[in-house]
Amino acid sequence: MFGIGLPEALVIVFIALLLFGAERLPGAARAMGRAVEEFKKGLREPSAFVPAADDARDNK
Repeated sequence: MFGIGLPEALVIVFIALLLFGAERLPGAARAMGRAVEEFKKGLREPSAFVPAADDARDNK
């Protein structure tokens, strides 16, 4: 997993707890997961998000 071992993962979790707090951490993780999913979706279907690019290309 990206070359991250247990000690590094624990440090990341600790920093996340300090930044977001225990109550907001699940919501922040959920939002991050949705953002990654949308990013991957955008990589798979670039024309779905930029329809004007297809129209401009067809008109030339």
